[in-house]
Amino acid sequence: MIRRAVLISSALLAGALLGACSDNAGKPAGNAGAAAQQATPVGVIALTKASFPITTILPGRAEAFQTADIRPQVSGIIREIAFKEGGEIKKGDLLYQIEDAPYIAAVEQAKAAISKAEASVPSAESNLERYQRLVGSGATQIEYETARTTLLQAKAEVESTKAALAAAQIDLDHTRIVAPFDGVIDQTAYNVGNVVSANQTTALTTIRQLDPIYISLTESSTNLLRLRDAMAAGDIKGAENVAFHLILEDGKEYNQQGKLDMSKQVVSETTGTFIIRVLFPNPDRIVLPGMYVRATVELGAETGYALPQLATSRDANGRLTAQFVSADGKVETRAFENSSPSNNSWLVTDGIKDGDQLIVTGLQSVTAGMPVKPLPMKINDNGVVVAAEQPAAGDAEKPAAK
Repeated sequence: MIRRAVLISSALLAGALLGACSDNAGKPAGNAGAAAQQATPVGVIALTKASFPITTILPGRAEAFQTADIRPQVSGIIREIAFKEGGEIKKGDLLYQIEDAPYIAAVEQAKAAISKAEASVPSAESNLERYQRLVGSGATQIEYETARTTLLQAKAEVESTKAALAAAQIDLDHTRIVAPFDGVIDQTAYNVGNVVSANQTTALTTIRQLDPIYISLTESSTNLLRLRDAMAAGDIKGAENVAFHLILEDGKEYNQQGKLDMSKQVVSETTGTFIIRVLFPNPDRIVLPGMYVRATVELGAETGYALPQLATSRDANGRLTAQFVSADGKVETRAFENSSPSNNSWLVTDGIKDGDQLIVTGLQSVTAGMPVKPLPMKINDNGVVVAAEQPAAGDAEKPAAK
């Protein structure tokens, strides 16, 4: 019985050893396979040296091209309001009609005064001619001078009444309040039946011209010096050649290009900034006064490598940093002393060569020195990272013919 138990135990031990050998035979030797499995996939783009625009982004506010507060120039009761609040108006359109009956009466009265004054002129002229003939033969020189003065006074009275008629006509015309220019009109502060007075402090309404429209941009004095240097170097031929592109509050780019209109010549002592005013066409009234916008300003062009802003960061010293895939397939952090803004990228001129792979996705899960698996990506026109187009199966590389 003891011998039989020994044989059974020996058989079981041999089976266990054979099973362990079988399990180990299925695993690769060494750590090469484990290291390959640890490589983290990341999206990369291959960089190429090219010429890119030098740009800067400035914050700003939209302002109306023209603004007019409408006030009455004569007193009276508002008889009619002829516009739609918030609507568009044209130059010369009737806005308010003030009761004009008193002013019509004043015009008629002035016309009557003219007729009366003109009627006295012929009589004065006849008296003057008569005394002129009688001077020295019955009429004294004093009587002649008196007749001459009477004629001059009659003619002056005619001119005075004509001036009064012109003034009465101006007041009558001012009972019609019309638009001074094309624009958009605000709501009315007075209604039909309200009494208004000449040159009152409270405006009846406000008109704003929105096409074109001003954008007031805030710029630093440092960039002002840079802009002047670019002009002096010939990178920009003149202020009229500076290109301005507008980014609206929703992040969309405005489809009109602006031109420099005016800039303040004094830098703020508190903020170190100055104001640049840019004029933009606004035919569809998309940009409204008070809107917060951003403007991209092109200051010239420079040759270098464009690093998308989404793939970069700043270190503690303020230097631009980015992650690259090294020649041995590991993450490599590079810092750049000098960089310039270029649309949605940073433009650098050294520290990169053609074909270097910049990591653009998966940055949160990698650190310097970590092995990675690069996946080709591209950035579309909207600044979104998408997978690069893969070659079709028929276009795959074929072995060379012998």
